[in-house]
This record gives sequence, C-alpha cells and structure tokens, in this order.
Amino acid sequence: MRVLMFGWEFPPHISGGLGTACYGMTQALAKVGAEIIFVLPRVKGEGGHDFLRLASASGTPVSQAEASRMFETGREISWENLRFFALDSPLSPYGTPGGYAETVERLWSVGREHDGERLLADHSFTYELQGGYGPDLLSEVRRYSRLAAAFALRESFDVIHVHDWMTYPAGMLVRALTGKPLVAHIHATEFDRCGENINAQVAAMECAGLMAADRVVAVSHLTRKTVMERYGVPQEKIVVVHNAVARHEAARRYVVPPRIRHEKRVLFLGRVTFQKGPEYFMEAARLVLKRLSHVRFFMAGSGDMLPMLIRRAGQLRIGGRFHFAGFLRGEEVDRMFALSDLYVMPSVSEPFGITPLEAMLYDVPVLLSRQSGVSEVLSHALKADFWDTRDMADKICAVLRLPCLATELVKNCRQELKSIRWENAAGQLMAVYRDVCSWN
Repeated sequence: MRVLMFGWEFPPHISGGLGTACYGMTQALAKVGAEIIFVLPRVKGEGGHDFLRLASASGTPVSQAEASRMFETGREISWENLRFFALDSPLSPYGTPGGYAETVERLWSVGREHDGERLLADHSFTYELQGGYGPDLLSEVRRYSRLAAAFALRESFDVIHVHDWMTYPAGMLVRALTGKPLVAHIHATEFDRCGENINAQVAAMECAGLMAADRVVAVSHLTRKTVMERYGVPQEKIVVVHNAVARHEAARRYVVPPRIRHEKRVLFLGRVTFQKGPEYFMEAARLVLKRLSHVRFFMAGSGDMLPMLIRRAGQLRIGGRFHFAGFLRGEEVDRMFALSDLYVMPSVSEPFGITPLEAMLYDVPVLLSRQSGVSEVLSHALKADFWDTRDMADKICAVLRLPCLATELVKNCRQELKSIRWENAAGQLMAVYRDVCSWN
C-alpha cells in the first residue's frame, strides 16, 4: 500500500498535537508495511539544521546531516518505508497577522531566480482573514495545493491521505487529477478552534474537503458527532481512529531539585487560546491557592490569550505562584512533564488531546475536560467540565493532598496505556485504505 500523505507540521517543528500524531502514525504504518510519501511545507532559512528528526521502524535514527541536506536542497529524505518531501511554503495556521505577507514575498523573490518555483507567480487568490490566521492564508493554501499536485503527478501511489483543512484542497486537486481515493483526517474542526465565532471561508473549505473525501477519519466520537452535525457528513462515511502515544518508556528521568521538593507542581501545556481553556485553569488555580500554599502552577505555551492572562494573574495577586513558561520543545517538554505532580487539560473543545497521554508516560496523574476526545479512551483519569472551576479545584486539591489517590491514578492509567497504541491505529488505517482502494 503506497500512501501519499499531506500534512503541515512534523517534529521538531510543531505548534500543536498534529505533528506528534503524524510522527507516531507514520512510524506505525511503516512497521505494518505501508509505504508513506509524506509531503509537508517548509520555509527556507528557518531552522533547517533540525528540520526532521526521524527514527526508522527498527529504531535507527536518521542523521542530522541527512535531514539538513533535505531541508537546504528541497530534495526528499528516505528511510525504509518512509519518504519525506518538503515544498517551499509558509503554511501554518498559527501565523501572526502580517507574517504571511512577509514570508510569501521572500518566497516570491526566490521564485524569480529558480525555474522550479514559477508557480509562485500565480497570486490570483487574496483574502483578508481575522482570528490569528494571518492575512493571506487561504491564498497560500491554494498555492500549496498546486505545488502538491505538481509533485503528485510525478509519483506512484494507491491512496491520498490529508490532515486537516489546510491540506484538503491539495488532496481534492490530486484526487481530481489522478482518480485515486481520498482519505480526509480531521484532527480539529473550525468550530473546535473558534466556537461559534468561526471563519466562514475556512469552515467552507473544511466542509468541502470532508464531503469530497471517500472516507473521513475522525480522532474521536466527539469529533465524528461535530462533523455530522455541523457539516452534514453521512455517518457511514466516518471512521473513528483514536490517537495514541509511542509504546516506550519516557526517554529520560529527571530528579526534582531539593529546593522545590516540598512543593507541588500543576501543569497546563498547550496553545494559550480559547479552545484550550487556559482562563479556566487560572481560575481553578486561584481557588486552589486559597486552600493550599505549597503549590505552583505552570502555564507552558503561547497564543493570543497570553498577554491577557499575564495581566489577569497580576490582578488576582497569584503571580508569585503562577508561572508562564512560554513555548517549549523537545527535552524542555519532557522535563516539564516529569517534574509535575498533576497535568490539567481544561479544554473547551478538544477533538482528542494527546498531551495527557504524554504526561502519563512520566507517571503523572491527569485531570481532563469532559469535553475532550481523549476522555473516551481514559476511563480512570479524573474528569471535570471545563466551566466548573470549583470541581476542577476540588480534584486538584485531592490529588495534591492524597498521595494514595495520585498513586492509584497513575497505576490505572499506566494499565490503560498498554492498549492505546499507534500499532492499533495503524491497523485501522490500513483497513480504511484497503476499503477505499477496493472501490476503484
């Protein structure tokens, strides 16, 4: 089975859970015999030295020299059943306003010098977008789809697999040109990201991709329900494949420094945006700190709500116990998980939520929003409605005050992790591929 896969992020360059999911998914698919051609955007001159850090199915890492050459030259990198190809595109849903105009102009200049980038000259689509997407994202999505189609026409594959709305036009165009079946993976909808204040153009593109696909893969039953209700996608067209974590022990162990061993640490790690519910985490922290004095709260991440929350922490007079760690990568994330006594995910709308599983790798108990897809696979995690900050605070206090409760939560979740495996997800995806390919 040869799979042409389009995504928009991959470790170590990630802004959310999609990159982590794509990494685990492609590794597992390669192990069960799929050949993956993974196409993703990149911008020249931005962190090329660590563009990709890959491990083969046997665990042997791809050298940094290989990854760097691929990034600098735009050529592909291959490893066993995985091939990666980077298209010159600044595609990212979390760009700051004005960022796309600057980056596209830089690519435009490069395009004048290289015949292979003449497609850059076609700027027939322009949109002014609000909500943090940047001023020209839809134009860039369409340009990326044309670059992707030109690449696809040179390749041989059985099925097209696209991740989230930004790659849907690429998949739709390649499907129209080649007749190959299209699988649309939906990790988060526009309604999850923005509530009722959606961008209508983004939602329309999301809907078009889901309706055009031969099969839709949703990361949870919660997401499946949203797709059916919001976009009218037929129930029989949607398959639920839960995300997972890699089946390994945490890579490193971290010792808690003696000076802070008497304190408890509670962690929020994610985008500091409406969808992730950071303001509810802060309100719960305020309530906990009225009862417990030996607790520190950490908010790790970046997003449009960060300045407001920093001011809010000052207004609540909890700045001495509430810390903003900024956006973390790699070992910084591992260390933050390992040194935490509790991980809280208070998301307003979380299609899945892979970070609780990552926290559990470090034997950290978790408290989840009931409005999350990952709660479907974690029966023994603590849960609360995102808006019920008093219930959230009560449960945080219980875990921090009762070591036996924390130990029992860790024990039960460790047992559940044994069945939450990327190998299981890969088997389900292979069944989807075989099914849609049998129609052609």
